[in-house]
Amino acid sequence: MTRMASPPTGLPEPHGINFSWLIKLRWGAIAGQVVTIFGVERLMHIPVPLAPLLAIIALEFVTNVGCVLIARSGHPVEDWWAGAIMALDTLLLTGLLYLTGGPFNPFGFLYLVQIALASVILRARWTWTLVALSLAGSGFLFVDHRPLEIGGPDHMTVHLRGMWVAFGVAASFIVYFLMRVRRALAEREGDLAEARHLAARQERLASLATLAAGAAHELSTPLSTIALAAKELERHLQRAGAVEPPVEDVRLIRQQVDRCRAILERMATDAGESAGENLVPIPVGELVSASLDGLRDRPRIRVDVAKAEAERRLTLPRRAVAQAISSVLKNAQDASDDETEVVLRASASGDFLRIEVSDHGSGMAPQVLARAGEPFFTTKAPGRGMGLGLFLTRAVVERLGGQFRIDSDPGRGTTAVLALPLGAPAKIDRMVEG
Repeated sequence: MTRMASPPTGLPEPHGINFSWLIKLRWGAIAGQVVTIFGVERLMHIPVPLAPLLAIIALEFVTNVGCVLIARSGHPVEDWWAGAIMALDTLLLTGLLYLTGGPFNPFGFLYLVQIALASVILRARWTWTLVALSLAGSGFLFVDHRPLEIGGPDHMTVHLRGMWVAFGVAASFIVYFLMRVRRALAEREGDLAEARHLAARQERLASLATLAAGAAHELSTPLSTIALAAKELERHLQRAGAVEPPVEDVRLIRQQVDRCRAILERMATDAGESAGENLVPIPVGELVSASLDGLRDRPRIRVDVAKAEAERRLTLPRRAVAQAISSVLKNAQDASDDETEVVLRASASGDFLRIEVSDHGSGMAPQVLARAGEPFFTTKAPGRGMGLGLFLTRAVVERLGGQFRIDSDPGRGTTAVLALPLGAPAKIDRMVEG
């Protein structure tokens, strides 16, 4: 039997992030090297060995194309790949510096870019390896290099200006990529917090299912006994010609027992069994129709779904999702006057279906909206709700890899949005913005 799997966290693979950053850094370095070489040759009229320099840059280009192909192949990125590429770049940088003045070339600052980036994206072993390799390369340049022919009395001025430009380039690369790292770490921390929050909600759902199943099992026998005794007492009173009030009281007892049993059955069914329901293909129109079953006529529910959208097929647990949408519709009806209407819209975008349920009720204050969806939290009058509808709706949608959101302002009504995957359930990274 096919079961709904817990949604994946959607967290990016850190090695993949590091590798993509490295690819971008190398493209920037290649472009910068080409511009610098031709600027020195054509604008500053300093002769440089173009052929070997361009050969080194061509090797960088070819290896970076290979990195792009690896990244696009979907093959898992190994941690040592980035280290090996950065080690190669350190050797190539040493070759470029060897051909352009060695230790007198101010662009020796670029060794620091490699080391700074390595300290962020590589393990300590690889970082220290690059430090040692950079020290060895820069030390070699003191022993042997090809000097540049910078003639005239202004050669020191040219050198100092080159140092200033090289410092700016190195600082820009370091700051840019470290800021990218900070943003990525902040986003990853947000993803982790969201994943932990989702896991906590799933644990609460599992606990609720266990509690409901246990309560239904333990209370079913005494409730059945009370219902049977009340029925026999009602028959006895009717045969004895008892007055109506006692008979009505006995009937009330039976009604309340039936209500208790229905509550326990719904808690056990909605919280527990939906996790094991089969996934079946179903048209959107049929799913919407199923969600309308059992709802009252007023306030009227207006369905706004285009024919093309209604014919789209989803693969999901039919009863669980229909019940989730029905709970949202019922809440919208409860929040609306009988003379207004509740609107259900459905539209597809990309890989998911967006279902909106809007009402024209009084809306929710921010403090109430913040708690909407918590188990057993409700603003309805006693006896009109258990506070489980939105909680179970969110649990079902997120278990499928979708998202559930509520927008509400006091006096302006409420809109609930369910994002459901089209086709097979898949993780939706973010709720589609309205």
